[in-house]
Amino acid sequence: MPEAVAVSSLSRNETRISIAIVAVMFFIFGFVSWINAILIPYFKIACELTNFQAYLVAFAFYISYFLISVPASFLLQKVGFKKGIMLGFWIMSIGAFIFIPAAYSRTYYIFLLGLFTLGAGLAILQTAANPYITILGPKERAAQRISIMGICNKAAGILAPLIFAAVVLRATDSDLFQNLASMSEADKATALDELIQRVVMPYLIVGIVLFLLGLGIRFSPLPEIDTDGDKEESTDKQTAKTSIFQFPHLILGAVAIFMHVGTQVIAIDTIIGYAGSMNIQLMEAKVFPSYTLAATICGYLLGIVLMPKIISQVNALRFCTVLGLVLTLLVIFTKGEVQFLGLTADISIWFLVLMGLANSLIWAGIWPLALDGLGKFTKLGSSILIMMLCGNAIMPLVYGHFADMYDVKSAYWVLFPGYLYLVFYAIKGHQFRNWNISK
Repeated sequence: MPEAVAVSSLSRNETRISIAIVAVMFFIFGFVSWINAILIPYFKIACELTNFQAYLVAFAFYISYFLISVPASFLLQKVGFKKGIMLGFWIMSIGAFIFIPAAYSRTYYIFLLGLFTLGAGLAILQTAANPYITILGPKERAAQRISIMGICNKAAGILAPLIFAAVVLRATDSDLFQNLASMSEADKATALDELIQRVVMPYLIVGIVLFLLGLGIRFSPLPEIDTDGDKEESTDKQTAKTSIFQFPHLILGAVAIFMHVGTQVIAIDTIIGYAGSMNIQLMEAKVFPSYTLAATICGYLLGIVLMPKIISQVNALRFCTVLGLVLTLLVIFTKGEVQFLGLTADISIWFLVLMGLANSLIWAGIWPLALDGLGKFTKLGSSILIMMLCGNAIMPLVYGHFADMYDVKSAYWVLFPGYLYLVFYAIKGHQFRNWNISK
């Protein structure tokens, strides 16, 4: 394993090249992750699923973060940053290839295995990339750098469902979806087999591209850097700590990450289904995740311009968490048909789209606050934060359960406690340095 170098020893050009390479990685993260927004309704139709079963797509993909992130940190320590990323891309490649036998057998649980494998590879990449970009420059501009990575991530998210729909769906599919209920079992099975097998070629190509990206990273100029670079700056009190659980702001931050990613993925992955409740067909509803992610990019751009000169990272976090809370209530309580961007829909869906703006700077705000002053525990702390991406796995299932029990609109109440906790962390929780809050 090559010897790690201090961030301060990198030239400006080396730093820029490193940021650019990591930005490409974040684009890949976004493309693979946010395609789930259209896979959920697609599998629901093709594999004849309930809401709860359909949201197992998100569960299978993101639960891998909970299981793989800490082992990933040890893997990265053993083989180094670049080899670890190469292995992450190759594991993702295997996950994409698993879609091929899953499609030919139309077996949902094999698809879930493929999604879990994709998520496992992505967990390795995220465990490496997030602390890397957090310390690759001045601490006060960490949220700004993460916002730039977020633009790459969400730009890919805008493209992913649109590209998937263009490649896999056809103009005549709306009629097919409406006629499925009246088909004989044999005709329906034939139609659904043909529908699901359309994913074979796209995922074959994705698998090959991911494999080649792993090779490209391995031989790229990306340097091995010391992600524990703030170790020397730790105070004696911090250095004396012997457990990661002695950092309350990290543990509370991990819960905040869980709530944030869970609320964010609900806003994006459920919006097509919510549009369907308004009689908007999949071929039209496919644009809603892209609108939500476009709102997120607008928030990132504002963050890049405003932070830290005009608004601090922590105040941006506070504003976004409160906005998310307000928008949740507007989604639940507002109603009335409006025409906008060529679509006729209930006004509440546009408040759900605006949650992309509210969610934009929360991730970027939590990471620097949660990792502040961890010193030698930085890598492990980062792994714990990545583990909490399992919020993406758990919260959509909770939403799906209540959507089946009540309705898809009432189920958005699951967002409320999530944003309430995020407001707490933004205002007070990140300041805790001792579990005895009286000290």
